[in-house]
Amino acid sequence: MILRKKKTEASSETELDDDVIDEAEGADEADEADEIEIDSSEKSAPADREENGPFDETEANPIRPYIDLGGVKILPREGLNLRLEVEESSKRIVAVGLDYADSTLQVQPFAAPRGRGLWHETRDQIRDQIDKQGGTTHDVDGPFGRELMASVPVAAQGDSSKTRDARFIGVDGPRWFLRGVVAGAGAREGEAADKIDDLFRSIVVVRGGQAMPPRDLIPLKMPEQPGQAT
Repeated sequence: MILRKKKTEASSETELDDDVIDEAEGADEADEADEIEIDSSEKSAPADREENGPFDETEANPIRPYIDLGGVKILPREGLNLRLEVEESSKRIVAVGLDYADSTLQVQPFAAPRGRGLWHETRDQIRDQIDKQGGTTHDVDGPFGRELMASVPVAAQGDSSKTRDARFIGVDGPRWFLRGVVAGAGAREGEAADKIDDLFRSIVVVRGGQAMPPRDLIPLKMPEQPGQAT
């Protein structure tokens, strides 16, 4: 495993547009004609989350050699490169980037209420932002529940027609919400997507006991000892 640290301006290191990745405040919920109406406060997570992840820190195997990044712990594996995305203005770590299986998985852990979920509402907000940028989105049922598949416009030397595929996934846990953004081969169905799913499943979220407003980013940190190639 290789650990790299990259600076970002306003947490925009990820190749996707800053407005898409950041939480949109006050966005109207999208009304999809082909979608079954879902209670936006309902929690969304795999039925076997406690056994197969993503895990709460109380559920994780204590003997596994996790890399401790504060709000999340990552299990090293062959071929995995880890990046910490740092906001330039505040110097704080705002996301973890995982390069694996010809894909990039960006993860962010957020505080959440004990009794309600954030993913359904967040998914609607992301959809609204992408629509405003001229992109396209559609919901699909995936291994973690509802996912958002998107074609996101990319500004490339005046070519406004260029787009990039992205896959947005989210899981509501006990007092936390874990969001993932997948780009590259893992954004589409196939072996790469399966590997990214397994990687996302292996993540441990460390909520901590401190009081935090819902949607606040759970603090991330540099590891004490960067992981080495396995």
